[in-house]
Amino acid sequence: MSKRVVLAYSGGLDTSIAVRWLIENHGAEVICVAVDVGQSAESSGEDWEEIRQRAFAAGAVEATVIDARTEMAEEYCVPAIFANARYEGKYPLVSALSRPVIVKHLVAEARRHGADTVAHGCTGKGNDQVRFEVGTHSLAPDLDVIAPARVWGMTREDSIEYAAKWDIPIGQTKTKIYSIDENLWGRAIECGAIEDPWATAPDEPYTLTRVTTTESDEITISFDSGVPVAVDGRSLSVADIIDEVGRRAGATGYGRIDMVENRRVGIKSREVYECPGALALITAHADLEDLCLERDLHHEKARIEPRWAELVYDGMWFSPLKNSIDAFVAESQRHVTGDVRLRLDPPGVLRIEGRRSPFALYDHDLATYDASDTFRHEDAEGFVRLWGLGVATWAAKQGRDIPCGSA
Repeated sequence: MSKRVVLAYSGGLDTSIAVRWLIENHGAEVICVAVDVGQSAESSGEDWEEIRQRAFAAGAVEATVIDARTEMAEEYCVPAIFANARYEGKYPLVSALSRPVIVKHLVAEARRHGADTVAHGCTGKGNDQVRFEVGTHSLAPDLDVIAPARVWGMTREDSIEYAAKWDIPIGQTKTKIYSIDENLWGRAIECGAIEDPWATAPDEPYTLTRVTTTESDEITISFDSGVPVAVDGRSLSVADIIDEVGRRAGATGYGRIDMVENRRVGIKSREVYECPGALALITAHADLEDLCLERDLHHEKARIEPRWAELVYDGMWFSPLKNSIDAFVAESQRHVTGDVRLRLDPPGVLRIEGRRSPFALYDHDLATYDASDTFRHEDAEGFVRLWGLGVATWAAKQGRDIPCGSA
């Protein structure tokens, strides 16, 4: 019986020739699995049936398209919102969030087809190879993984010739200036002039954040236990909320990120992203938490959030540490319910205009500076004295040996 390999298939040049390469070099029966995580048809100019037929033309024995948009939104983007997740304080994990979705379905298809190997089209320099392989081994330690693009040593021109040799229809064969990965959470853009960290990022590859209006926009986002549930009072699915908020925020130019980030493999890389929906939802959610979370819980969660983002970036979605942090973060969302009002001004400015919650810990009678406030001012003197007692004792006994100020 031939070796069966389940390949994460995008329909692009690399994964298309990977089908034939696996057949020729491993004698494999190749099963292509394309996972729809919200890539726009406009981005590739092709529909999923065209992509399936290309897989068959390349030699696949089966080609499956899995609609995972709702799954991506509810099971992957929502936890990222809970964690206010931004890798290195900036990047909302666009590609990193989609990889465990794809891995989960790769493993499921491998089981369904009796395959003992999965494959992907990632190179040896990027983060995605880590995410695919660590994720696969987290769910199925018995499966082997093959990464053809790490092995074959072909240039793009070599790949085009290889496709021509085997009559694999690959659409456009021009050298692409940019490498773009897209899903419903945003777009990641690499290559071309972007590789020079001093150069201004060109406007050409942006599609989600082009300014198409001169008017300001105001959006009210409603959350229920941390989950976005409505826009301007209209109940919508999470996927539809991401789409609408992203569309409206992007129309004002909001949502671009230009950063030098640290890849897992040790390379610093200049990356450009456009994530209007992700950034707007995270900003609104974090603001509602300011209103609803108790101080110590809020501070501890803020310390944990960067670690959550780092784990996901590093391909550890299915790790025990990430799962344990998930439990803490999910518990913290119990009372994060309410509305946040955003104002978007072109070009690319977002402001929080207001927030409200039935569980708000903001108490006007305590916070006001009016004479009618209910705060017991006389209690403050003893509190301040006890709070500073330790440092006052230190100052009296030992502080005199420490010079104060500068010489």
